[in-house]
Amino acid sequence: MYDPGSLRAAMEGSDIALNLATALSGGDFAANDRLRREGAAIWLQACSDVGVPRVLQQSIAFMNAGGTDEWTDETYVHPSAEGISATSGAAEQMEAAVRATALDWVILRGASFYGPGTKSDDGWFERAKAGTLRLPGDGNAFISLIHIADMASATVAAVERWPSREVFIVADDAPTRWSDLFGFVSAIVGAGAPEPGGPDRFRSMRLRNTKAREMLAWEPAYPDFRSGLVR
Repeated sequence: MYDPGSLRAAMEGSDIALNLATALSGGDFAANDRLRREGAAIWLQACSDVGVPRVLQQSIAFMNAGGTDEWTDETYVHPSAEGISATSGAAEQMEAAVRATALDWVILRGASFYGPGTKSDDGWFERAKAGTLRLPGDGNAFISLIHIADMASATVAAVERWPSREVFIVADDAPTRWSDLFGFVSAIVGAGAPEPGGPDRFRSMRLRNTKAREMLAWEPAYPDFRSGLVR
């Protein structure tokens, strides 16, 4: 992502380019923030240099987190994403770079990922079995989730329908409180209810997926976490 020549070679001859890159394998949020702040701009320039006409950028739905129990959608704008977290600030800069390009674009803001390969739910179940699963804060905040397979299907739908220069939240139908999510996980493995007091990294987010459902003719195969976490 930081090598313009390699990117130009990879993108040449393409009629669309998708940036789904992350750098979170070791939990290094700083590396991922740099990828968004710097890598996305290099990628966009490479696309422009070789004449790729359309770009799709994967982003994060935390940018639309209202921090309360109220529903929010793409129209909700926090006064500053930097005020939410450094991670959201990096995503804000990434999206600004996409909007500033002369290329045709679509942005998909994914909710919190889970499912095969994400390590999220595997970690939840492992900690629940070990008795170390803790609720973020008091567990009453909302979290909006999206199964990785549903994020993929939304990406395909966006490419096929191509709603030019639009931003979409990609989330399941049923945001949940952390206490309900982690309580369900603990019950599956036969553990007691998780205790509060864990790291509270994100604002409460109760997100609507209405725009994606209507404009992309998309719906999640896993409409809530209970269907997606069946094991």
